Amino acid sequence: MEFGLSEEQVILQDSVRRFLEEQSSLDTVRNIAENGTGFDKALWQSVIELGILGAIIPEQYGGSGMNFFDAFIIFEAAGRCTAPVPLLGTMIMAPIALLEAGSDEQKTRCLPALTNGECKVGIAVTEVVNRREDAGLTLEGNKLSGKALFVIDAGAADLFLVAVGNDTLVLVERDVSGLTIEALSTVDKTRCVAELVFDNASVDIIGDAGNAAGAITKMLDGGRIALAADTLGAAEVMIEKAVAYAMEREQFNRPIGSFQAVKHMCADMVADLEPARSLIWYAAHAYDFVPDEARLMACHARAHMAEVGMTVAKTAVEVHGGMGFTDLMGLHYWFKRIGLNRQLLGGPEQIRNEAAIIQQWVAA
Repeated sequence: MEFGLSEEQVILQDSVRRFLEEQSSLDTVRNIAENGTGFDKALWQSVIELGILGAIIPEQYGGSGMNFFDAFIIFEAAGRCTAPVPLLGTMIMAPIALLEAGSDEQKTRCLPALTNGECKVGIAVTEVVNRREDAGLTLEGNKLSGKALFVIDAGAADLFLVAVGNDTLVLVERDVSGLTIEALSTVDKTRCVAELVFDNASVDIIGDAGNAAGAITKMLDGGRIALAADTLGAAEVMIEKAVAYAMEREQFNRPIGSFQAVKHMCADMVADLEPARSLIWYAAHAYDFVPDEARLMACHARAHMAEVGMTVAKTAVEVHGGMGFTDLMGLHYWFKRIGLNRQLLGGPEQIRNEAAIIQQWVAA
C-alpha cells in the first residue's frame, strides 16, 4: 500500500504552488509588509479566481466539497509563499463553524459569500484559547460587550467570528454600531491582528446560544492543523534556501556546504522536518476519517510543528550567516511567519496540556 498524495492531490499541490509563487513573490510580500495592512486586494482577487476558498464547503453552497486534507495542501502552499491573504478564517474556521452549528438560513446566506470571496472573516477565539484578566465577553440576548484579544486577520475582515465562552459562537459585522477595532503590531507583517472592543454591539448568534461547544472544538482543531500546514510550508522553503545558499557561498575557495558543520546543520533540519510532516499529514487525514483521534492528533501536530518550525527557522538563518539577517534575502518573512504561527490558537505548552487532558494524564 502506498501512503502519499493521489494524482488529483499532486495536481492541486502543483497548481496552487505555481500560482502563489507567481502572485505572492518575495517582492510582493515585501511591499505589502511595508504598507502595514497585511493584505493585498489584487492578490485576494487572484485567490478568488483560483477557486480555492470554497475547498471544504459543500457543492450545494457553491464550494468544491473537498476533504480537509485537500485544504491542508493549499495551506502548505500558502506557507511556502507567506501569502498575505486571510485564508484561516475565510477558508477554514468560519466554514467549519457554520457547517457544524449554523442554521440553514445562516449556511445559505454566509457560505456562498465565503466561497466567492465577498466576505473575509477575522477570528476571535481568545475566550477559549488564552483569555486575559482584563478581557472577556458577555452576551445578553443578541448584544455583545467586552473585549476580544489577538483577533486573527482583523485588518482585512468584513465579518468577525467570535467565541463567547466555551459554547457560543457569534458573527459580528465590521461596521456594526458599538464595535471598536484597535490594530496591534506583531513581528509578522503579512497578517494584521487587532483587539475588538464591543459595547452593546448587535450580533448574529450561530445556531443557538450555548449549543456550539462541539463546533468550537472542531473549528479549533481545523485551525490548528491549518497553521501547522502553513508552518510546514514555510519551514520547507527555509531549508531549500539554506541548502542553496550553502552550495553557492564560498569561504577559503570552497562552498560552505562542503564543511562538515554546515552539512550537519542542513541534515538536522531535514531530519527534524520529515517526521513532523508525517504527523501533520495524519492529523489532516484523521480530521475527516478518524474522528476518535482527530482532536488529539490536531494537538500533537500543532504543538510539535510549532517547535520544529522554530528550530528549522533559526538553523536556516545561521547557515546564511550575517546575510540571513538582511532584507535582501527575505528570510525574516518566513521566520516571523513561523514565529507568529507558534502562538496563534494557543502556544505549544498550552496545547500539550490539552493533549494530556484528552488522554486523562492530568485533570481538566
